[in-house]
Amino acid sequence: MTEHEARTVLQTDLVAQQLLKSTALARLAYVWRDGTPRVVPMWFHWTGEEILMGAPPNSPKMQVLAERPDVALTIDSNDYPYQVLSIRGVAAAKTMSEIFPEYAAMAHRYLGDEGGQQAIGLVTQTFACWTRIAIRPKVVRVIDFQQRLPSAWSS
Repeated sequence: MTEHEARTVLQTDLVAQQLLKSTALARLAYVWRDGTPRVVPMWFHWTGEEILMGAPPNSPKMQVLAERPDVALTIDSNDYPYQVLSIRGVAAAKTMSEIFPEYAAMAHRYLGDEGGQQAIGLVTQTFACWTRIAIRPKVVRVIDFQQRLPSAWSS
């Protein structure tokens, strides 16, 4: 799959679009320095080109993403028939002097207006800067447990 094909799936597939607009948490997987996998739940924002996430610059994942930028993430529904969006890509992190606009949009999407404002206030009081993580999708898979089952089920 090319990067263009991966992006096209995310831009056009109805299940992918539903999950990208949802308030389901993304589960970001990365590899630690010792080669062991790590998975963390995170808010996300789809720009149409990349998936953005935010984190404190001193968080453990920031220690290794520069060295090991290959990541995977899933966004999935909780109700049957399950919907799963699985993405593999490359992460690039940039430390910002303030919260980036898409992070503020995430806070409002996940927590509502009042909760979003409170979360942004807490972040700006606690951290002098914030990290913008941009993931460029390379491979995308969509499972909807109706028409697209996991490959093991169709073998």
